[in-house]
Parts: sequence; C-alpha cells; structure tokens
Amino acid sequence: MPVLRLINPATGQLVRELPETDSSQVSVSVARAGRAQPAWAALGLERRCTILRAFRDLVDAEVPRLAGILVTDMGKPLAQARGEVGRVHERLDFFLANVADTIRAQVVSDEGGMAERLVHEPLGVVANISAWNYPWFVGINVIAPALLCGNTLLYKPSEHATGTGLALIELLHRAGVPEDVAICLPGGKATGAALAATAVDGIFFTGSNAAGMKVAQAAAGRLGRVQLELGGKDAVYVADDVEVATAAVGTADGAFYNAGQSCCAIERLFVQRGIYDQFVAAFLEQVARLRVGDPLDPATTLGPLAFDAQRAVLERQISQAVEQGAIIACGGRRAPGAGWFFQPTVLLQVDASMAVMREETFGPVIGIMAVDSDAQAVSLINDSSYGLTAGVYSRDRARAMAILAAVDTGTVYWNCCDRVSPRLPWTGRRGSGIGATLGQAGILAMTKPKAYHLRSP
Repeated sequence: MPVLRLINPATGQLVRELPETDSSQVSVSVARAGRAQPAWAALGLERRCTILRAFRDLVDAEVPRLAGILVTDMGKPLAQARGEVGRVHERLDFFLANVADTIRAQVVSDEGGMAERLVHEPLGVVANISAWNYPWFVGINVIAPALLCGNTLLYKPSEHATGTGLALIELLHRAGVPEDVAICLPGGKATGAALAATAVDGIFFTGSNAAGMKVAQAAAGRLGRVQLELGGKDAVYVADDVEVATAAVGTADGAFYNAGQSCCAIERLFVQRGIYDQFVAAFLEQVARLRVGDPLDPATTLGPLAFDAQRAVLERQISQAVEQGAIIACGGRRAPGAGWFFQPTVLLQVDASMAVMREETFGPVIGIMAVDSDAQAVSLINDSSYGLTAGVYSRDRARAMAILAAVDTGTVYWNCCDRVSPRLPWTGRRGSGIGATLGQAGILAMTKPKAYHLRSP
C-alpha cells in the first residue's frame, strides 16, 4: 500500500507516515456514504444544525492544538494559524443562521387551481478535494453546507494539510456526525484522481487550474455536479489620489500574507505613474518589516512555502523577468537554512508579457508596474486567463466603482484586498473556476431543485 509522508516545511523533516487511501478503499467509502445518506437527510435540519453547533464549539475550544497542527502541516506562522482556526466559527455561524431560509420550500404561485412549488433536495454523496493553504476555511466552505443540507461527505484533504484534515473529521465525529456520513480519505494525487472518477453526486475541488481541469475531465462522463475553485492572478490598481503610506501597508499585506500562498493574494500591482516612485519606496519599507523564520516564533510574519518544488517555480519566474529587463528591488532567492523558505521579493520595471505577471506565482513574489491611466489599468487587469479578484485603491468612491464595474472578476475590492466574507459568494471566472461557495449560492450548490406543478381536482 502506498505511504503518505508528511513533511514539516519549516524543517524539511519527516513528521509521520500513514497509509494512502487507494482506489479500492475510495470505492468502499463511496458505497458507505451512499448507504448512510438517506438516514442523515431524514434526521432533519434542526438536528443537523445542533450537531454542527457542537462541532463549532469543539473547534473554538481547541484552537491552540489545531493551530499547532496547521503550522506543522504547511508552515503558516502561528499567529496566522490561530487566526484561521479561531475564525472558523464565523463561517459556521453564517451557514447555521441562513441554511433554513435558503433551502426552505417555496410556493411560487397558487392561482386558478394550479400551485407551483419549489423544494431543494440534497445532492446525495458529496466529494470534497480540498486545499492546503487555508485548509480550515476552504474545507468548511464545502463541508458545513454539504452536511447541513443532508448530504454525506467524502473529504480528501491536501497531502500538505493531512494532519488538519484528520483533526477536522475527528471533531465532526466527536460532535455527533456518524462515521459513515463524513469520511476522511488521506492521500495524494492518486487518491484525488480515484475520488474524482467515482459515481458521487457532486465534486467540489479547490486547487490549481491544471488539477481542476483533470477533475472536470474525470467527472465529465457522468454529468454530476462539479465545482472548481481554482487559482488567480489577482491584480490591484493604486490610483494617484491615494494616501500612499496607507495603500502600501494594505497592498504589502495582501501580497505577502501567508507567504503569498492565497488564491486571492495580490500577484500584479499597477500604480499610476505620478506616484509610482513614492509608492514603491513606501511598499519596500513594509516588505523590509517582514520577518522570515520559524513559524512557531510569534515574531515570524513570513513562514516557509508549503512544498519545496514551488521554490523552483518562483526562481524560474524571477530569472525570466530579469532576463527580460526587470530589476530585483529586494529578495529574489531562497532564504538560507533548513526548510522551504523564500525571501520576500519585489520586482520593478516589469511588463505585462512576463511570466511573473501572467502565470500564477503562489509565493512571496510581486511585480509592480507603472501605468498612465485608469483605462490602462483596467485593460491590464482584464488581460489575464484568470478572473478571481481585483481591487483599486483610491479616495474617490465613484472613480473606484467605475473601475471595478469594468473589471471582469468574480470579486472586486475598494481600498482592501485578499478578503473573503461568508456572506458573499466566492466565485471565479475563466481559468479561476466554475460555481460558487459561501453566501446563499454556496448553500444552494449543495442541493438540487425539484419543481412541483400541482393542479387541484
């Protein structure tokens, strides 16, 4: 049986080994979840809500332990790990407060002896192939509404966040979710591929564009529900009317939080030419304040990358950019010592043709480009195969709204960035995915509508 090796990215050392779920075990788990689903749905929404509230309370009570597991899994600095786990209840509370009204049966029309009624039924068995960068947030986005709506769950955590995935499912079981209703399938790419190829009723995948395409192809033959939350090449435009220091603080955080390993991290920064030099100086001041180091050290603000191979991706993008005329203002290389660390890197004199401005980076690297107008900024933002988020910093709300209206992304920001709210749908365009999590749309994604046409005798 294949073995999954869990490595601490801060040290490069082996943490543990465990058996990887193979295709035969995936099939058995799908059958178990299918048999368990009718009883879970019949349990009723009120009871399911009670169980998920108990899960929320267990998570809140164990934040220190769970944050420690997350740090060891993927290297997130401890303060950021505690922030993620400590805010899981915000998403759970949204789903718990809104699921009943969202999936409530509706009488759409009742006149002339004909009643039209709409109900929302569970999809059935839901497969969630999840991500490592925010494993609690990304997991809960699917797991909570899936279970609340009466589905059973097959959860394949990222191999780079296996410890967190096992802990999450353990707490669900302790809260009262039956073992066959929520099943964890630890493993790597082979496990994910086996799960995507099974006859489940819905597949919810979060990861890279390339992997998402493979999931979609594997699922195409049976026409089940498929949602893909993929990558981004997120851009922010800094207009010439900003308070420069404030904009620099916000955008530096948006670029380097979680070592830039966020699908909505800023990866392209466009600055109006009149303030470009002033902004760059302020931005570099913020980057200089970052502290690369042991993620368990409270002073650390930038931890390692979650896996070593990504450092070569960053090196390639930086090298190509420099060959094409870019200048490294800071960083540009691996940090010394053990672990998979990379220096926070700022590239200047970039242009939109460079790989670092077109391909997903997913690391602590940002290119800053001067632009001459709002129109040019919009054109450059939209010149991307991705369409996840984009933002504008400006004092003028009307100006910002006009820019954001012209931007073709699923989420837009004014004077903020790298932000997700449980109250709003999280959705991508083009290469950033299909479907939505969070918001009412994220709840309805876990259901299938049934329309009733009822004529009175």
